[in-house]
Amino acid sequence: MTRQTHTIALAQRSPLPVNGTLEAFAADVTQTLAAHPEATMIIYPELHLCGTEHLEEAARLAALEAGAVPLDSDYVRQLGLIAAQHEVWLCPGSIGERGPEGEFFNTQLLFDPSGTLRASYRKMFPWRPFEPHLPGTEFIVTPLDGAGAAGLSICYDAWFPEHTRQLAWLGADIVFNIVKTTTPDREQELVLARANAIANQNIMASVNCAGPVGRGRSIVVDPEGYVIAEAGIGEQTLVFEYDPAQVRAVRERGTMFSNRMWAQFQEGDREIPLPMYSGRIDPQSWSPRSAAEAE
Repeated sequence: MTRQTHTIALAQRSPLPVNGTLEAFAADVTQTLAAHPEATMIIYPELHLCGTEHLEEAARLAALEAGAVPLDSDYVRQLGLIAAQHEVWLCPGSIGERGPEGEFFNTQLLFDPSGTLRASYRKMFPWRPFEPHLPGTEFIVTPLDGAGAAGLSICYDAWFPEHTRQLAWLGADIVFNIVKTTTPDREQELVLARANAIANQNIMASVNCAGPVGRGRSIVVDPEGYVIAEAGIGEQTLVFEYDPAQVRAVRERGTMFSNRMWAQFQEGDREIPLPMYSGRIDPQSWSPRSAAEAE
C-alpha cells in the first residue's frame, strides 16, 4: 500500500568529525528510531558528518576538502545501507561531494527505504566569503512515492526567496532546509522559515545543528506560517506528521481562507517583466506543478 503521509523526525544533533567512521551515525539512527519507532523519515543537519570543530582553525578547510567523496563512493553506499537496514527515508545531512572534474560541492543526500540515493542537491548559495564550496545550479524536487514531493535546501538558500519559490513551483509540498548555523542570526532564519512557508504555501522543515557548535532551534512551519514545532539549543528530536493534503487544502481555500497567491492570474492577463533576471512571469505557467509532474 502506498504511504500518503510521513512521520518525520528532525534530528538536531552536534556534528560528527569529518573523515570518521559511520558507526556513531548509524548508532544515532538506531537510537532515534528506538525512541520514535513511528518515524518513517529522519533528517539531519547540514554537514552533520563533516565536523571540523575538533581541529585547529587553520586545518579545517583542508580537512573538509580531504573528506569529500564522489556520489558513487563506498561511503555514500554505506549511508544507503543504513537507510535500508531501518527501511526509512534518510537525509544524513550534506556531505562534501567531489565532482567529476574535481569540483568541491556541499551536497544534500536523500535515500529512500530501499537504500537508493533518491536525490542529491548541491547548495546553490554558499555563505560567502566564508564557505569554500562551489555553488550548484540545479533545483531539486523529488517525489515521496505517493506522499507528495520534497524540495531540498541548504542553510543560506533560505535567505533567497527565489529558491523556495522555485521549489514550490516545481511541486514541493515540503522543503527540507538543512542548516549549520553557528552565528547569531538563527533568530532571523526562524522568521525566514515562516515567511517562506507563507509566501509559497508549503511546509518548511529547517533542522539546525545543536549547541555548543550550533544555535539549534530547529523549526517546522505549516503552509499558513504557524509553527508546528520548535526545538531548544541542545540535542533534540522534533517529530511531526507531514500530510501533503494539508498543502493542497491551503492552496485551494487560501491562507486564512483569504489569500490564494498561486491562483493570482486570470484569462487575458499580460506577462510581467522581471528585469533583474532578464525574464518574465507568464500567467499561463504561474501555477505550481503537482507531485506527479515533479517525477
